[in-house]
Amino acid sequence: MVRVDGEGNGGGLIRVRHLDKKYRRGSEEIDVLQGLNLDVEQGEFVAFMGPSGSGKTTLLNLLGGLDLPTSGSITVAGDEITHMSAAKLTAWRARHVGFVFQMYNLIPVLTAFANVELPLLLTRLSKAQRRRHVEVALGVVGLLDRMDHYPRQLSGGQEQRVAIARAIVADATFLLADEPTGDLDRKSADEIMELLGRLVREHGKTILMVTHDPRAAERAGVVLHLDKGALVEGSAAAGIPA
Repeated sequence: MVRVDGEGNGGGLIRVRHLDKKYRRGSEEIDVLQGLNLDVEQGEFVAFMGPSGSGKTTLLNLLGGLDLPTSGSITVAGDEITHMSAAKLTAWRARHVGFVFQMYNLIPVLTAFANVELPLLLTRLSKAQRRRHVEVALGVVGLLDRMDHYPRQLSGGQEQRVAIARAIVADATFLLADEPTGDLDRKSADEIMELLGRLVREHGKTILMVTHDPRAAERAGVVLHLDKGALVEGSAAAGIPA
C-alpha cells in the first residue's frame, strides 16, 4: 500500500521521511520538496504527476541516489541511502536501481545486446552468465530477435524496450522511469506502458514513474500528484493540473 502521510510502520520497500530539497539560485533559495513522506510496498506501480517544475524529476533523482536531499531520509529495503558515501552510493545504485529515461540513453555504436549488457560489466558474472542474463531481459521485452541491431536500426518503441531490458537485466530492486513515453507515438507509448504493467504483474517489479500523460498514469496502480513540494493522493489531487 502506498502512503503519503508518513504514518506507515516502515515495513515497506521504500520509506521516505520529512524529505526536503532546496536549491540556491543566486541569493534566492528555492524549496522544491518540503517535508515529503512516502511509503511504497514491493510490487507497486506508482505514477507521479504535477506541473512542470513541481519537483517530480528531483524526487526520482533523490530516490535513485543521483542527488542528495537537504534534509530528511530515504530508506530502501532497509538501507538508509541519504548518508552513504559517494562510493557506497554508486555501488548501491548499480545493485538496486534500474533507470528508464525519456530519450532512451542508448549508446549508438553498441548493439542492443551490448547496451543491455552494460550494467552487468560492473558485476562478477562470467561472460556466459552475462549472456544468459541479457537474453532473458531481451526476451522479456520481446526483442531477442533484435539483439544484434544497433539503435539506429530500431524504432523509438524498440529503443525504449532495449532501455527497459537494460534496466531489469541486473534484477534491480526497483525501476525509476522518467517520462518513459514522452518521445513516443501513441501506439508505441501504449505498448511500453503495457510492458511496464506486465513487469509489475508477472515479475513483481516495483516501478516509480514520472509522466505528464494521463493515459500512461492510468496504467499505474497509484497516481500521486506533486505540487508546491507536497504529494497529494486520490480525489484531493483532482484540482492539480498534470
